[in-house]
Amino acid sequence: MAAGDAAASLAGVDRGARVVVAMSGGVDSSTVAALLKSAGYDVVGVTLQLYDHGAAVGRKGACCAGQDIHDARNVADTLKIPHYVLDYESRFRDAVIEDFADGYARGETPIPCIQCNRTVKFRDLLAVARDLGAAALATGHYARRLGGAAGAELHRAVDAQRDQSYFLFATTQAQLDFLRFPLGGLPKDATRALAARHGLAVADKPDSQDICFVPSGGYARLVERLRPEAARPGDIVHVDGRVVGRHEGTINYTVGQRRGLGIGGTGDPLYVVAVDPVGARVVVGPRSALARDTLALAGLNWLGDETPATAPRRVAVKIRSTAAPVAASVALTAPDRAEIRLDAPEFGVAAGQACVVYDGERVLGGGWIQREPAAAAIAAAPRAASTISSPA
Repeated sequence: MAAGDAAASLAGVDRGARVVVAMSGGVDSSTVAALLKSAGYDVVGVTLQLYDHGAAVGRKGACCAGQDIHDARNVADTLKIPHYVLDYESRFRDAVIEDFADGYARGETPIPCIQCNRTVKFRDLLAVARDLGAAALATGHYARRLGGAAGAELHRAVDAQRDQSYFLFATTQAQLDFLRFPLGGLPKDATRALAARHGLAVADKPDSQDICFVPSGGYARLVERLRPEAARPGDIVHVDGRVVGRHEGTINYTVGQRRGLGIGGTGDPLYVVAVDPVGARVVVGPRSALARDTLALAGLNWLGDETPATAPRRVAVKIRSTAAPVAASVALTAPDRAEIRLDAPEFGVAAGQACVVYDGERVLGGGWIQREPAAAAIAAAPRAASTISSPA
């Protein structure tokens, strides 16, 4: 990808115009800054400090922490572009971390990256970019923004293994009009090669793997600190009513989980079917109990040319970031709600996750998966009188 190709990804932005690049300190956003600088744009780098700077320094595996701020600053110095660090710690805590804790306390499985994109990054940072006189805000996301008959469209990245369009479904049309994703047509190895060609020290920097504010992966401890009531011990209950074990807090479990249940002697493998934080119960059952072919979505964000009608429309959907799109239909049930009917049942669908709707490569929109009525009824059922037991 040459500088001219980067310029092509900024269709509608005149050469020489100011473009703000959201620089996380990783190889992707750093390469974006280098490509746009070499293409002749007036590039300004902005990095968000999302943690206490002193506590964040040296944290491995977290973005927007101390080492990443240092790396972003070094890249900006190498490219000779202005670079600003914005203290968004309180905004990030209120909009992302508190929301994350609330989700787990409700028995859901939240996705903080989507919440971060739709609030701190694409709402607050985008406003800063406009204040700086920028014509666009560019990021290192692997997705494509293409021109359409009715305005900008969001499409999957060329490299399906790196595609991040799932995490961008909540982007509004107004935000999409201002955003640019120069890496959407590249595989990751090409991005690293470009970073090396531009002399960027982060060319070989590993990707972040964990939730950025929980780099150790121990999210339950964070939720326990913020929502201690969610760590109450309770029963593990089979869907047939038997109490088959004890747990140390519903926050340690998510729908579809098989490992770490601590249950023995029950015969066939058991999976978490429902989480009941109010009753401090984890409901388990066979894999067949996880099957769902109908999903209710709330918080619908639609980027398609036409809002879905009450009559079903044929689409493909992703019900988790790592899943392949599957055939389904979507129909509107309220202004911000929709029903998804899957052609074939899916297993381990968790409330709080996103369901993203596609038409081929184009993202039409999506919403948040709501708790299945049947699972809610199971979780709310009266406690079984039986004690812990196992089949004879």
